[in-house]
Amino acid sequence: MNILKIAFSALLMITSLFTSFQLVRRDDWYFRIFDFPHVQLTVLNLVFLTGHLVMADYGNWIDLSIGAAGLIAFFYQLAIIYPYTPASSKQVQDTNQGVSSTSISLLEANVLMYNSNYEGFVNLVKNYRPDIVVTLETDEKWRNGLKELESLYEQHILLPLDNTYGICFYSNVAFKDAVVKHRISKEVPSIEMTLDLEGGQQVKLFVVHPEPPSPTEKDLSTPRDAELVLVGRMAKECTLPVIITGDLNDVAWSHTSRLFQRIGGLLDPRVGRGFFNTFHAQYPLFRWPLDHVFVSRHFTVDRIQRLPTFGSDHFPILIQLSIPLHAPDNEAAPVASKEDKKEARQTVAAAKADEN
Repeated sequence: MNILKIAFSALLMITSLFTSFQLVRRDDWYFRIFDFPHVQLTVLNLVFLTGHLVMADYGNWIDLSIGAAGLIAFFYQLAIIYPYTPASSKQVQDTNQGVSSTSISLLEANVLMYNSNYEGFVNLVKNYRPDIVVTLETDEKWRNGLKELESLYEQHILLPLDNTYGICFYSNVAFKDAVVKHRISKEVPSIEMTLDLEGGQQVKLFVVHPEPPSPTEKDLSTPRDAELVLVGRMAKECTLPVIITGDLNDVAWSHTSRLFQRIGGLLDPRVGRGFFNTFHAQYPLFRWPLDHVFVSRHFTVDRIQRLPTFGSDHFPILIQLSIPLHAPDNEAAPVASKEDKKEARQTVAAAKADEN
């Protein structure tokens, strides 16, 4: 019993310590990596907290202190992930099928450059038939493997690269003013364009795939954070409805993602619906939402779903959105504070200085 008590107490202290790492505002990858496993840490914290409280000596101030720290860590973790559960209210409302609206469906997938199941992905696209398909980590082999999509979709933007940052875009929705940008790194492209939907409705679309903070990529999260800030600024300045999609190499609940939402005045369709974890497809216990779709306040959600795997380490994400004739009753768009704007400026400046 003493061994179990010591084990639960020690593990509770470790998970509580990991929680404290999430509060540290440093860009080093070994701090930012703790942004990801909120769900896992919440569950572990609850397990270890329960074991500790069952076996604790309530007359011992050390046991009480460990328990109090564990409770604080647990409720902090829970508060972060609660909005992404169906128990929370929806940030983007469901589409009322009786209301006149214009809709668009989009499938985004990080295909994994080293995966070769081209046919599996093409069959997935044929099965769901989205209006737009976005593929990330697309190299020349993937471009050739997806050649059939060029006949299924009227318009394309094909940017295959062998550095895992290639993008291919296939659309049956007319678009104009398409621009390829390298906001932070010359090796990392992004795309923006104006979609022309039925009835003359226009939508601004951004496709992004910033570099992740990791020991094998970037030591700091600064380049990723800066690219998201820059895209958020453009979204805020845009007078059209906005959709931003891509593998952001970040989770929806991180400080960076929430800053990005406030800078851009953007809403998350997953809030009130679920996590829709897209990575890692092969390891069920280690999954979090890396593939995102953020929207401006103009939209409602017809459906959002995680699609079956096709050999990549990411699941594809499919979303169908509508723009009602009258403004939807969405939650108010988040607003950036003076502190947010100052942090955003500092982040962009640091990233550009480092790149130069």
